[in-house]
Amino acid sequence: MSVDAEEITILIPDPDEMMFVTGTNEQNIDRIEREFGVKVIARGAELRISGGSSQVARVSELVAAMRGISGRDRDLRKPMLERLIGDAKDASVVAPEEMREHIATTTSGKRIRPQSENQRRYVDAIRRHDLVFGIGVAGTGKSYLAVAMGVAALREHRVSRLILTRPAVEAGEKLGFLPGDMREKIDPYLRPLYDALYELMPPERSARAIARGEIEIAPLAFMRGRTLNEAFIILDEAQNTTPAQMKMFLTRLGYGSQAVVTGDVTQVDLGPGERSGLNVARQVLDGVEGIAFVDFDERDVIRHELVARIVRAYERQKAPE
Repeated sequence: MSVDAEEITILIPDPDEMMFVTGTNEQNIDRIEREFGVKVIARGAELRISGGSSQVARVSELVAAMRGISGRDRDLRKPMLERLIGDAKDASVVAPEEMREHIATTTSGKRIRPQSENQRRYVDAIRRHDLVFGIGVAGTGKSYLAVAMGVAALREHRVSRLILTRPAVEAGEKLGFLPGDMREKIDPYLRPLYDALYELMPPERSARAIARGEIEIAPLAFMRGRTLNEAFIILDEAQNTTPAQMKMFLTRLGYGSQAVVTGDVTQVDLGPGERSGLNVARQVLDGVEGIAFVDFDERDVIRHELVARIVRAYERQKAPE
């Protein structure tokens, strides 16, 4: 061993927990060894880590974080492993108790928890502020976590309504020229919100809630002229609002209500020369008491692991649309 080399042994007596850490056919170990340049050997209840002292310390923290969330799923999914590795490399592993936080449960029984430090900050901000902006790249959980928090608020009777809205930006066509009635025209623009809602609430239950007016999913234009009291309101795809639309939405907030605004400023679909209402709101409202801004990046991506790599590649290249 070199002068700064170190070897430590971590005892993991629970076989299921050991399997969670090592992965099927020790694939997690292989990934960790490649990333940190250490040697990891699993023997019985012992996990031996050897290599440079600083890297061994990082891997030890990584293993502790992995063990801390081992009760959540049967297997450690690749996106989560990559996030934990990234955090360990940055020496900022998310505390296991924070990763265990339970926000909601899907219809399939999966518990929803923050899976990165920024997601934890986002959830905490929603709990503490009446207006929260979640801004960042695709796949970081901005909309999904907001819907999960909204469904929880509705179930716990902290609000009487859950309102989900997004701007219906026509992709080169006007709604009036599209086939079908008004609902058939606008539903494609709102489908991502329906998808998130149906994952968190059985379709038949959500249909009843929609029929009773407890849940409303509508284009942003339908919010004009209203005052929304005792409601949890989510404005999704906010980068596609104009400054006037954003101001209109923000001034709808009524007594006992809170709003979450989500958007990705790298994917603005407005016409040439039009300013994004999300960018303007960031400039105008920064520092205003009672409003929180939470930024996400590729480390928070919770889709296929390739998505994070794609986001990084586009950021490096700054490819034209």
